[in-house]
Amino acid sequence: MCEYYNPIVKEDVVNIIKSIKNTKYFEGKKILVTGANGFIPGYIVYTLLGLNDNNILSKKLKVLALVRNKEKAEKKFSKLIKRDDFELIVSDVCDINLSEKTDIVIHAASQASPKFYGKDPVGTLKANTLGTAKLLDYSISNGVEKFLYVSSGEVYGVIDGSIPEITENYTGNVDITDVRSCYAEGKRMGENMCVCYSHQFGIHTNMVRLSHTYGPTIKLDDGRVFADFANCVVQGKNIVLNSDGSAKRSFLYISDMIIALFTVLLNAPTCQAYNIAADTQTSILNLANTLCNLYPEKNLKVEFKANTDANYIRSKSTSAELSAKKLKQLGWQQTINIKDGFKRMIDSYLI
Repeated sequence: MCEYYNPIVKEDVVNIIKSIKNTKYFEGKKILVTGANGFIPGYIVYTLLGLNDNNILSKKLKVLALVRNKEKAEKKFSKLIKRDDFELIVSDVCDINLSEKTDIVIHAASQASPKFYGKDPVGTLKANTLGTAKLLDYSISNGVEKFLYVSSGEVYGVIDGSIPEITENYTGNVDITDVRSCYAEGKRMGENMCVCYSHQFGIHTNMVRLSHTYGPTIKLDDGRVFADFANCVVQGKNIVLNSDGSAKRSFLYISDMIIALFTVLLNAPTCQAYNIAADTQTSILNLANTLCNLYPEKNLKVEFKANTDANYIRSKSTSAELSAKKLKQLGWQQTINIKDGFKRMIDSYLI
């Protein structure tokens, strides 16, 4: 079944659309979404097309979905592929050569799972540097109105918990000699490119620094800890921790994340960065126990075992509490807590 027609995803899309203000801005727009095969950009595509489906716009928008893997995209968007308001563009973002003019660029193409940082650090780096430059040059040539760069809280580097909350003016602590920094440093350079192009050429750019985002349609073999935990629950297996679980992270449900992205896109002044994060942090151990307790009938428990995957390079941060106060000034609020969010996510795989 196409992910868009999963009932929980459909419900998410409806709720997202109800929460978005200024949707009239999208009337007749052409929007390029890079990395559309991915979890978050996929939801962006579903939401944009949902505006057309729900007759919210007097003139329909069109989505150009950039993907590297055509076969994967045709499967993911199987129910959407023949729509006249949707077009697949198959290309690596670093090699993209678009002739069609677009009004908005949402650049979300990037490997975001730690399992790729050791396996393909160069590919991880390129999408956020060479790919970003390619898209910004395209934006100049084609008069793009708005450019949204999907960055990450990883730009702050290693956070040891001594700083109570991380605001957007924190410069971070990234070890450029650590291969894992391919992601963080790539995102940092991508953000600076947006700032420089905005300064020199007047492009309206914004950067959003995402925390851990979970929800339906994410690949359960994604490699990130919350996906591993959810996969265990779906399969009825005990949750395995590769650490003591004391590290704390911000986990935000996908619909809240997408609402935040559109809030920035539609309302933020140019050349600004925004953290997108949950109101409170949760320890990895507490998350594991929470997921076990969501389905008491499965009798699941938490086990501890060292990770032997040489390509998986663990974050050294013990705490990473991103402040979303700046984002909230634009009117955004978190609406879904961890229990409800993970219940929705896991249930979507059990339907």
